[in-house]
Amino acid sequence: MSPKIIGFFGVFVLLGIAWAFSKNKRAINYKTVLAGLLLQITFAVIVLKLPWGRYFFSFMNDVIVKLLSFSDKGAEFVFGGLVTNPSMGFIFAVRVLPTIIFVSSIMAVLYYLGIMQKVVLFFARIMAKLMGTSGAESLSASANIFVGQTEAPLVVRPYVASMTQSELMAIMTGGMATISGGIMAAYVGLLVESIPNIAGHLLAASIMAAPAGLVMAKILVPETEEPETKGIVKLQLEITDANVIDAAANGSSVGMQLAINVAACLVAFMAILAMANYLLGLGAGYAGIQGMTFERIFGWIFTPLAWVMGVPSHEVPQVASWMGQKTVLNEFVAYLNMATYLKANPGVMSERSVAMASYALCGFANFLSIAIQIGGIGAMAPERRHDLAKLGLYALLASSLAGFLSATIAGILI
Repeated sequence: MSPKIIGFFGVFVLLGIAWAFSKNKRAINYKTVLAGLLLQITFAVIVLKLPWGRYFFSFMNDVIVKLLSFSDKGAEFVFGGLVTNPSMGFIFAVRVLPTIIFVSSIMAVLYYLGIMQKVVLFFARIMAKLMGTSGAESLSASANIFVGQTEAPLVVRPYVASMTQSELMAIMTGGMATISGGIMAAYVGLLVESIPNIAGHLLAASIMAAPAGLVMAKILVPETEEPETKGIVKLQLEITDANVIDAAANGSSVGMQLAINVAACLVAFMAILAMANYLLGLGAGYAGIQGMTFERIFGWIFTPLAWVMGVPSHEVPQVASWMGQKTVLNEFVAYLNMATYLKANPGVMSERSVAMASYALCGFANFLSIAIQIGGIGAMAPERRHDLAKLGLYALLASSLAGFLSATIAGILI
């Protein structure tokens, strides 16, 4: 059977998994689910099939890649030959982390100028109108396309305390299903040498994940109450920067904190993974099993999902391994290992499978994100921390399925 045909049935399998774990199957609004699925497919068709859509995202790909070159200039001023000397190779700390700082600064300026608010409102109104979701959850889902999982809920901060359980689930899922602009640029820096059009794919994946996250959230935790912002899409975001320069400076400070957090997590997780693989190898060696690693185990666990998504059988183990690493560790580790593999094995994996993996990994869906959201969103409404904790695993499942659904739809169209 063709992988694309398998992927077609895989869409229903992924939706079926969400349905099986739903907290209230009778309350599921199938109109919302269908509208969100059609919206996600529409985005995918525009990006991957329509000439003007492909041109636009090719243009955006070039814009993001150009931004990376500007980031390199800033990094070169600070780090000198570590950035420009080819003999030094690709040094993650001086090539990727400065990108996060630069893009965070740019995003802060765009918010100060009011540009990002208009873009966020545009996507939010589309989702609220077509899917029937509340204004608050639609705004948060839209903001998550561009900013991180604890920053996006700030656009609906006044409503967090009074949100329904389903709305809380939606904003948690949206945060884990997407990535921020700064992190996206960092992934582009990692993968652009192996995948020249990676920026367009990641931007498309983040846009597709917004309605996909709402779909999965509304299946797993359907709305049974009356949201305060039903039918109201109003953006309330306080700008405290004095001017553009202040916005750029504050944005760079936020980006620096994010870059340090990313670096710290990578040092810790890569070290833990190396230690775990060593201990696993020792134990497996005594049993006469050679070459056993957690990456291989992750591959086995996620193999059925990767296959049902439509990944060709001979490429399933590798894609499944990255999916497992992303969920158990984080997406940065998975993308880093993906970049390393593609550089070491050029042309071994098909362009379609590489693109599908890019979509599947594009999101903050991992166990650490549950704690991050409980702390970040819980700070806005301390009385909802208990609810956030109870919804954590549901949000992780919903956001993972949303990313896999985007990858499946992309695989059908590529």
